[in-house]
Amino acid sequence: MKYSQIQFSHSLADIDLYQVQELFNRVAFWAKGRSIKDWSIAIANSEPVISIWDRELLIGFARATSDGIYRATIWDVVIHPEYQGKGLGSKLVETVLSHPRMQKVERVYLMTTHQQEFYGKIGFQANNTTTMVLNNQSNFDAFMTEEICLQQSL
Repeated sequence: MKYSQIQFSHSLADIDLYQVQELFNRVAFWAKGRSIKDWSIAIANSEPVISIWDRELLIGFARATSDGIYRATIWDVVIHPEYQGKGLGSKLVETVLSHPRMQKVERVYLMTTHQQEFYGKIGFQANNTTTMVLNNQSNFDAFMTEEICLQQSL
């Protein structure tokens, strides 16, 4: 593999949503079937968004969301299978962390199912004390409707 052809990009203009969708359908069991529309929304609401290219082929991707000072979360880190094991994943995460939006953040979170060892080598630690999840937004909507009704009856 010729690394001189591999380029990292911070530019949203470089993002090809069809290649993003194809890469995730191929690599990420947890992201199969995401629509182009949903990818567009997720990417538009993320900063930084980092892509890795071998000429015209998308071979890596990651994004983050952050308040810029206290908390950030890294999302959707993937490397094309033919390029794994070459250090690109570590470099991708390091590129996300070095972005100006992430540099001063007190705590950076990420979720992983099978890559704890990989992220541990980068410096991430397991955190079993703060993780909670709300799986279905409609549960929250029902709660808010109930709260509104209670407030109106008072």
